[in-house]
Amino acid sequence: MGARSSRNTTQNNRSDGHLLEYFRNTFVRGGGGTNFVAPVSGLTATGGVISDYTDGPAVYRAHIFTSTGTFTVTAPGTFGDTVEYLVVAGGAGGGNSPGGGGGGAGGFRTNLSGHPLAGSAFPVSTSPGSYAVTIGGGGGGSSTASVRGSNGTNSVFGSITSTGGGGAGTYISAAPGSSGGSGGGGGTGPGTPSGGSGNTPPTSPPQGNSGGAGFNDSSPPFGGGGGGGATASGSAATSPGSGGGGGAGSQILIGGPPATTQPIGTPGPNPGGGYFAGGGGGSGNPTGGSGGAGGGASAGTSSNGTSSTGGGGGGGSSAGGGSGGSGIVVVRYQIASLTATAKATGGAISFYSGKTIHQFLSSGTFTVTSPSLSSVEYLVVAGGGASGGSAYAGGGGAGGFRTNVPGHPLAGSAFPVSTSPGVYPVSVGAGGSKGATGNNQLGSQGSSSILTSPSAPQTITSAGGGRGGAYNGAAPGGAGGSGGGGASNDGTPGPGNSPPTSPAQGTAGGTGNATGSAGGGGAGGAGGSAPNPSTGGAGGVGSPISISGSAVTYASGGGGEVSATTPGPGVNGTESTGNGGSANHASGGSGIVIIAYPS
Repeated sequence: MGARSSRNTTQNNRSDGHLLEYFRNTFVRGGGGTNFVAPVSGLTATGGVISDYTDGPAVYRAHIFTSTGTFTVTAPGTFGDTVEYLVVAGGAGGGNSPGGGGGGAGGFRTNLSGHPLAGSAFPVSTSPGSYAVTIGGGGGGSSTASVRGSNGTNSVFGSITSTGGGGAGTYISAAPGSSGGSGGGGGTGPGTPSGGSGNTPPTSPPQGNSGGAGFNDSSPPFGGGGGGGATASGSAATSPGSGGGGGAGSQILIGGPPATTQPIGTPGPNPGGGYFAGGGGGSGNPTGGSGGAGGGASAGTSSNGTSSTGGGGGGGSSAGGGSGGSGIVVVRYQIASLTATAKATGGAISFYSGKTIHQFLSSGTFTVTSPSLSSVEYLVVAGGGASGGSAYAGGGGAGGFRTNVPGHPLAGSAFPVSTSPGVYPVSVGAGGSKGATGNNQLGSQGSSSILTSPSAPQTITSAGGGRGGAYNGAAPGGAGGSGGGGASNDGTPGPGNSPPTSPAQGTAGGTGNATGSAGGGGAGGAGGSAPNPSTGGAGGVGSPISISGSAVTYASGGGGEVSATTPGPGVNGTESTGNGGSANHASGGSGIVIIAYPS
């Protein structure tokens, strides 16, 4: 359990009410295992990806939306009829090179108690109980001198609307930045081109800040202003050749326990991460401005804003301005109170059916604190592989899948733990990155996920998924935890279970044919070969496992494509699943590590 950012909320709902059901069945009826101090009567609601976690004695449930959906309240609770929210709109695109401004961050609105930008209470009801959620997309970066970067689009939760970030000005032509949740930076041009206004339309507290002005010049060296962020305006370009920095975003601890690395958002100046809505840095020649904390991309490399943070895109390089990051909506409420403490620390901690569960969506440390804990169950899934750069390419292989959950068909041996030493580092692998678009272009292999024991040889390593093959003999499918699918007009698949483990951590990709590419391998089955000239191979099936409560399927292979038809866009592997990217230019999903033991 715990937070997971996901583009597919149907496949990756972690909790499905199990924690609440467990508390009711076990504690209210007199069961044991954890000291329960209050009747459980939190709201009952659905929607998004569910994260259950503890913060001191309080147990919270967060619904994380990274794609459009509905938050539906089906039963009231005695902890109150209000919810806390985070609503971040899509960030804007950066301006064109060489003196384009940075994109403005998407509007940032919240009512989380104690946050400096907290608004008023948000009551909910069961009549009606449905609250529409819209996730704003990031704006595209500018590729020409006459067109600004595109504005981001709005994110909405019920009556709360955060406005998309303002697009950045370009150099010479269309130089001023646009207004939005936060304003875009001004581009280089005569008359000190202004940055766009933030907090447009006005909200209280304000949802963003203005962009910085571009440098007043019509000939090199140029400098664009930084885009505005949630907590600060973008910096102006004040000297020749230097871009202004993006305005800082805001840290908010709403997706997971405050004491751990946040499962959503990006790193910032303080430990724990969880930053959103940073402005993009303005580009300069030779020095670009840095992005604001919270997803704003640094300039000079036309970096994109980070997905699901509302960060503004960086000012342009020779390839044009960076794109803005998509937005996010999180809804949180209390569901229970506890006095018990876990037997270890690390990750997002939750409880279900007599077990304590630590979920790691990013790297961290599992630290045993109780001498009564002698062994743990684990799931270690690596990042999925990316597909190649065209519809002729094979699908990416799934990240390696390793577990010791009793009764699971892939269960390995016991994993003993102790307090001396009691520190077990956890590495969560990233998904493979999609490469450039093109028939002969390759994506990358996913990265390994590792649960490290201080006393070898008990360390558990799952290998990243193999990348999909490239068209026309450019490259076969890559080896990995599961192998990448073979491409069209080459066909060679990548082997799975590389390096070998016992039980096997994955399977091979499928074989392509003259006009169809194959699917990447999955934890539960090999990738499908292209069966005929009109059908692409299916991605290998993943493996369901109930370590976090409900059965969730991880490590599915990316599907192949048919080159003879009009191809659909590639589908990225869902984050925190280890799924491979499907054919036609898609990234793999990041991995996950889950550790469980008796409460």
